[in-house]
This record gives sequence, C-alpha cells and structure tokens, in this order.
Amino acid sequence: MRFIETWTPATLVATRDLTPNVREFLIKPDQFEAAAYPVGSHINVSVTIDGLPETRSYSLVGEASSHGLRIAVRRAEDSRGGSRYMWSLQPGARLDITQPASLLAVDWTRENYCLIAGGIGITPILGAAQALARRGADVTLHYAVRSRREAAYLDDLATMLGDRLVVHASEEGSRLDLDALFASLPRGTLTLFCGPMRMLDAARHAWIGAGHPLPDLRYETFGSSGTLPTETFTVRLKDSGVELEIPRERSMLDVLNASGFEVISDCKRGECGLCAIDVVDVDGEIDHRDVFFSDHQKQSNQKICACVSRARGTITVDTLLRADAV
Repeated sequence: MRFIETWTPATLVATRDLTPNVREFLIKPDQFEAAAYPVGSHINVSVTIDGLPETRSYSLVGEASSHGLRIAVRRAEDSRGGSRYMWSLQPGARLDITQPASLLAVDWTRENYCLIAGGIGITPILGAAQALARRGADVTLHYAVRSRREAAYLDDLATMLGDRLVVHASEEGSRLDLDALFASLPRGTLTLFCGPMRMLDAARHAWIGAGHPLPDLRYETFGSSGTLPTETFTVRLKDSGVELEIPRERSMLDVLNASGFEVISDCKRGECGLCAIDVVDVDGEIDHRDVFFSDHQKQSNQKICACVSRARGTITVDTLLRADAV
C-alpha cells in the first residue's frame, strides 16, 4: 500500500478569501510539527455531505510553515459537495485530516524546469515554484486562468518569479498554447503540471507531439474533474439484479462498498488503478477521470476506476465479488 492513512484531529485556525471563488484554509493538527513535506503533497480531509461522512483530497499550498498546513478550495457549484462543506466552516472548527503524502516526484538535478497550472491547480505548483526559486533553478511558470481576478496567489508569484511568470488569461485573449510551449522547451526539461482533466489530456498529447519523453511530464490532477458534468448515474451489478444509484456527491467506490460489493482501493485519486473494475455494458457514456489508464484503454471502456470516474446513464459492471458471498 502506498498510502497508509494516519488520521489526526486538527483545528481550522483561519480562513482568507484569495479570490471571489477561492478560499484558503489554515489547518493545525493537534500534534503538529512543522516538518518539511515533499512538493506536491496533499492531505485528505473528512467532510460531511448530506449527513454522511466523506473524504476529500486537497493539495497543500506552499512549503512547510510553523503556522500549520494550508489548503485552498475553489467553491464550485457543480462539485460533489466537498467545497460547499469546506466553505461552510468557521475558524475553530474541528477536523480530521491525514498526514501529508505525495506522488509528484521531482528531479532536482535538471537544468530547466517548466511549471504549468490551470486555475486552482496552482495549489501544488506554488510549493514547487518556491523550492525551485530558492535553489536558483532555471524555472518558468505558465498560469492559465479565466481572468487575473480569479488567479490565486498571483501577487506572491509575481514577486517571486518576476518575468518568469507568464499569465494566460482567456478573458484577455491570451490562451496557453501547449503545442508551441512544449516545442520551445529544451530537451531534458522537467515539466510539472496541475490542472483539470481536459487540460491534462491536451498537455500529454502536446508533450508527446513535441518529442519529449513522457516521464519528463509529471502531474497532479483534480481527481474530481472530468469531461462531463457531475450528475447522478446508475450502476447495474452483473448477474445480480442489483442497481445502485450513484448520487453526484458520492463516488461509485463509496456506494459499492457501502452496499456490500467490496472494491479494494488505495489512492482514491484515480492514480494507482487498484480500484479498477470490469465494465460489461454502457448505456450512456463513461467519464474517465483517472490518470491511470491510457487513452486507448479509456476509449475501450473495458474498465473503470471506481474512485473518481463517473458516467452518464447506466453502466453494468462486474466487481467479481457478490454481496451474499461476503
């Protein structure tokens, strides 16, 4: 198991609004030591949605601080309820969180670094920018946003990076051209990316098209972002006659496990593939939100990562485990 979840009680110390739709949360565990954590680290937070306990994952903002752990949450009306819950909290609220963990490996020996953030994807990228700037590395950050007023931490980044910060604001007609950017990068450049799924898919295609080695593109994902709106869908269990409704605020993994159809899992971020189950039939469309399967595997619709992926309509799956056999 790569993720051993050690939960600890914590207090929400303070909040501040970074933009009209992004709020920062300063969280301090009861037994807190300001130990350094790897770039790209995240924590899981226990939230309550419609009276039920759920878990949401949030990237830590910046490098370690003696004040506590910082996360930033974008209020999204089409979210599964996590952002609404977080935005409802006031300083002093009690939380349960996990220890920081990261899958974003950074090679600190490269000569060139390219950082790319899409919207709230700036949260893990900020810490990388701080670490690289402190090392005097050759680094450029491309920040894609709808408008500058929606760009969290923009002033901090401008002070830190100067002209090495390039803002691509679509309202200003300055969209990020990934094909042109990657074609201009020297060979051996390490690129760190965090953004929505559509942007990640475009980045991977552009990276390969520019002839760069795929391992040199490393990324964090939102886990909850996809190509289709988040909505309720139905899962039919093969040969069982059971149909389960997956509400927009819960994952297929959670509903299957709660119904006795146990599915093993690990990262719950669509990265490890451990929760992948067989798809038997699709009456509608699958929204693959994982980063584990290749484009070809996603197009084949033979498997689905139950932790993050969703659907429109009804899908029939085979978990290879029957509730009456548990």
